[in-house]
Amino acid sequence: MVLVLGVSAGAAGARAMLTHSDQPHLPPIDRCKVPRRVGGGIDEAVFEAIRLMRQSAARRDEFITGIAVTCRCSSQADAIRVTAGRNRLTLIDEPVAQLRYLRFTGRLPSEGSILLYDLGSSGLTLTQIDCRTDAILATKRSTVLSGDGHDALLRWLLVRNGVTVDLATSRSHKEALATDRVLTVCDPISGRRAVITRSDFADLVSAGIHHSASFVRQMVAETGVHPDAMALLGGCTRNKSIRDELDQQLDLPLIYDPEPDFVSTRGSVLLAAERPSARRVRSVRFTPPPTIHTQLEPVSRRKLVAAIAVTATLGGTIAGALTLDRGGDQAEKPHTVEVVGPPKPG
Repeated sequence: MVLVLGVSAGAAGARAMLTHSDQPHLPPIDRCKVPRRVGGGIDEAVFEAIRLMRQSAARRDEFITGIAVTCRCSSQADAIRVTAGRNRLTLIDEPVAQLRYLRFTGRLPSEGSILLYDLGSSGLTLTQIDCRTDAILATKRSTVLSGDGHDALLRWLLVRNGVTVDLATSRSHKEALATDRVLTVCDPISGRRAVITRSDFADLVSAGIHHSASFVRQMVAETGVHPDAMALLGGCTRNKSIRDELDQQLDLPLIYDPEPDFVSTRGSVLLAAERPSARRVRSVRFTPPPTIHTQLEPVSRRKLVAAIAVTATLGGTIAGALTLDRGGDQAEKPHTVEVVGPPKPG
């Protein structure tokens, strides 16, 4: 069987998965997570992950035939391409890999559109894609809600209860709440303990989840296309309270993979096997039809004066009718309408 390597690049670092090309959905032969070094580029984490997985393949006396790396934006792709040197790898736009794996698992609708809700460490990315053509209808990104923000909120709650921990520890506690209902956290210096529950965490993040639901509704309103489903991606969606809140807020069927943070990586594994030659695989974006501008016929001065006269006559007639109407019942006051936009970043 063909051994391939899939890597996903993100703001927090890189994830890599080493597996056989026909088994991306099964437990991999090996995998790793390489955090992004403070001050380091994403390319550094990506190539460290590739190096570790090559060592793993060599220990098994196997050869990696294809490597694919997913990128969220062009700047990431450019940085990885410059550092690649003689490394032959395929660069893939992240939505392409995500869509490929969802289709492989049979979770992707055959018609209509799907909305990818990708909540990662640095923010939330929404992408609406046509399932038949794989064309991106719209994409939005917000940093109001993020995994890093969740870490900070949890640390604040612990400090409020007299327990101080570092960022890495608070992140591990946040991830543990995805499966555990109750956690006891100990301050490494004072020894003081605090008990936190999954519902405590749900209360902390509820405002951000409400904001993201408004973000989703805004995107759907802008595209005018109601999605047939929404796929929950990114490590933050491992938490059941977040999935439950989104299910209550949005009238959309939810698609969830048990490892939502590895969906991009597994999709890149499939594409590494299908397109082993080094190239860039980009998303296809929907291009709306051009707006047709009708050439207006020039209006003569005589016609313009006549139109103004007609308008003035109609205005006088309406004003007279309103005056007569005031003699009866008092006119009803107009309603005040408040237009509420999306929440402003706090």
